[in-house]
Amino acid sequence: MSPAEQETDSLGSLEERIQRAVQLVLRLREEKEAALNAAAAARDEVASTKNELASTKAEADDAQAEAAAAKAEVERLSDEVKSLQDERKQVRGRIERLLSQIDQLDAG
Repeated sequence: MSPAEQETDSLGSLEERIQRAVQLVLRLREEKEAALNAAAAARDEVASTKNELASTKAEADDAQAEAAAAKAEVERLSDEVKSLQDERKQVRGRIERLLSQIDQLDAG
């Protein structure tokens, strides 16, 4: 091979390596851009999930507060029913005594 041919081969080889390097850089830039987009989407999804979690926790806290209030109301109403039943029992006893006294008056 003549020196001119060797130089041409060297230049051709160098040109080919440069083209491959350019293609590699372009592909890596595209991959980097895709990775950055995926990371941004993941960050957005994490932020959205955090917001949903906070909202769900707030709803759960509200539901627990409502349940506690309902339980207290049930206990209050149960106490009131018991009180009314006791009162009814006392009134029934009084009425029975009054009726008994009326029967005694009628018999007497």
